[in-house]
Amino acid sequence: MNSAASIWPDLSYPAWRDTAATLQLWTQIVGKVRLVLSPWINHGWHVPLYVTARGLTTSPIPVGNEVLDIEFDFLRHHLIARISRGEERKLPLEAQSVADFYRGVMDLLSAIGVAAAINEMPNEVDSPIPFSIDQVHRSYDAEAAHAFWRALVQADRIFKLFRSGFVGKVSPVHFFWGSFDLAVTRFSGRRAPRHRGGIRGLPDAVTREAYSHEVSSAGFWPGNDAFPRAAFFSYAYPEPAGFRDRPVPPGAYFDTNLGEFILPYDALRAAGDPDALLLKFLSRTYEAAAETAGWDRAALECEMGVPGRVRRL
Repeated sequence: MNSAASIWPDLSYPAWRDTAATLQLWTQIVGKVRLVLSPWINHGWHVPLYVTARGLTTSPIPVGNEVLDIEFDFLRHHLIARISRGEERKLPLEAQSVADFYRGVMDLLSAIGVAAAINEMPNEVDSPIPFSIDQVHRSYDAEAAHAFWRALVQADRIFKLFRSGFVGKVSPVHFFWGSFDLAVTRFSGRRAPRHRGGIRGLPDAVTREAYSHEVSSAGFWPGNDAFPRAAFFSYAYPEPAGFRDRPVPPGAYFDTNLGEFILPYDALRAAGDPDALLLKFLSRTYEAAAETAGWDRAALECEMGVPGRVRRL
């Protein structure tokens, strides 16, 4: 039987910091290709990537009368672009600068007849450098990238189970390349007050459209220099009075600097039943948002889905 530690791999942020920074920028290049070729969808749902059995994908992107998809393969460590005419091209995932990766992606797309002029300035990172001249970020540890993807696989399956217990509006499980996190969001159905903006590296118009409605959102991210450890998070927008004071499972807490509930990834790995702990964290923090904000829970919630069984009305 697999142990929790093998199913949920070690993901020490300091050990793979440089690879994480480089990989975040690589995913932004690919994500921005999806962005510029896709019609705008509410809350920016046309821009994320999605977890696959091999890595992360754009999902199908419309290109004229065809569709394109681009996938990070973290098993064989290639970036693969495919178009529905049948062409396929690969770019090795290996130590290389962001500038070289950017040129490689543009050449790969050109080879299959796709033109995509993206905004070269990274989003939501400190001291951004345009992709085409970034020679600073150039690390790629294949084992670390694989471990990160394996952690995403585990988080993705639990988030999808949690998602099934809601009949109101709920997002797909998205990987947002700007903030470099996997997230799922539930909506009360009510409009939210205008967001004040000011999120680093994100245009205010994008932020305000993303947070146009009241939400309870949860996710997973690998950490950054300001918070150097992987963690699960949950927040409400707008934050209702009393939200941060609600009880959460042992090991979780409300981080006043981040304005979010946090469940450290290492605490999850150490738990006897990590899946159950994560589901409890997701459920308790959602309930904190829904109850303190007065959501119509009876109308919005349902039993979690069961494979092969029609949901009871």
